[in-house]
Amino acid sequence: MKVLILLGLCTLVLSNPGTYFKDDLNDDDWESRWVGSTHKSDYGKLKWTAGKFYDDENDKGLQTSQDARFYAISTTFDKFSNKDKTLVVQFTVKHEQSIDCGGGYVKIFPSTLDPKEMSGDSTYNIMFGPDICGPGTKKVHVIFHYKGKNLLIKKDIRCKDDEATHIYTLIVNPDNTYEVLIDNNSAQKGSLEEDWDFLPAKQIKDPEAKKPEDWDDREKIPDPTDEKPEGWDKPEHIPDPDATMPEDWDEEMDGEWEPPMVDNPEYKGEWKPKQIDNPDYSGKWVHPMIDNPEYEADDNLYMYEDFGVIGLDLWQVKSGTVFDNFLITDDTKEAKEAAETILSTTVKGEKKMRDAHEEEERKKREEEEKAKAAEEEDEEEDEDDEESEGDVEEPEDAAEGDEEEEEPAAGKDEL
Repeated sequence: MKVLILLGLCTLVLSNPGTYFKDDLNDDDWESRWVGSTHKSDYGKLKWTAGKFYDDENDKGLQTSQDARFYAISTTFDKFSNKDKTLVVQFTVKHEQSIDCGGGYVKIFPSTLDPKEMSGDSTYNIMFGPDICGPGTKKVHVIFHYKGKNLLIKKDIRCKDDEATHIYTLIVNPDNTYEVLIDNNSAQKGSLEEDWDFLPAKQIKDPEAKKPEDWDDREKIPDPTDEKPEGWDKPEHIPDPDATMPEDWDEEMDGEWEPPMVDNPEYKGEWKPKQIDNPDYSGKWVHPMIDNPEYEADDNLYMYEDFGVIGLDLWQVKSGTVFDNFLITDDTKEAKEAAETILSTTVKGEKKMRDAHEEEERKKREEEEKAKAAEEEDEEEDEDDEESEGDVEEPEDAAEGDEEEEEPAAGKDEL
């Protein structure tokens, strides 16, 4: 059955020329496709598992398994270009470890990359996916490599940080627009040129233009007819009139005594004339703009001549993330349908299993709490019984009877 499924997947890829790469990692031959980098000797190990909660235990992915490690693994596919085509990158991420700091993104490289030499310094075309580090960083990265620079998106896209499986989708269109979806819902979209610094600004301030010397941009001015009231100028602090020199003050040794300073109740602050409309107001001066001579339009911001490798190149403080359901295609419908299937099976099934587990744990806690409460109640009753027994006094008659012995009757010899 597994062979038939694999053949079916292969047939799907081959029969649909718009599907460039697809791997749901559901076969135990995944290690023949995914190659670990040997650029460093201490990369973290990935294990093949469905995780703690799942819809089908055979629906497996790659899970980070060692804390505080870099991970570097990739797989190749037939080289292609997205020229004149839509590019869709999609995969799932499940942070089972309640992640506090770590990457959950993928990188798509040119076919020239040697998977065994992949590292953080390897040039990639696109980096996409969630990244979390503390409460301040919970974002979806969308980074494009352009003319030797890695360009970060200027908008904020918040990622998911719970323990469920989530689907991340990036769509790049040949009209230089894009969209990011999370669980088949739009999270951000717009223009490549506007939301990344691919190109210099179309217009810049005219370096030759200067504000005229007689330009008055003061909307309000002090009233020249306003005069300071008499007696306004009072010091802010005055000597304390109630202070007296201490009896033990020796001016020869301590110097001349001066009373401490206190706030002056008659102090009115700095006087300023009232403001009036400026009769010579010229308005706000706006620096004239000119076309930027360094700007050159590029209709191919979206395009890369060579895609051929997809990989995980990331750091995690706490391991446990499961990566799965990788898809690269030019068919948005295919990606949408794949995501809908994942949501209705994988996501729904693992939630059902998680909810059942949490309910079982809740009942277990309740039983333990009841047992503990019953045990404490029994202990209290035992203590009360012991105290009651200790307080019981023997009857007075019985006690006296024990102390006095009955005298024996006179015997025959004594008579």
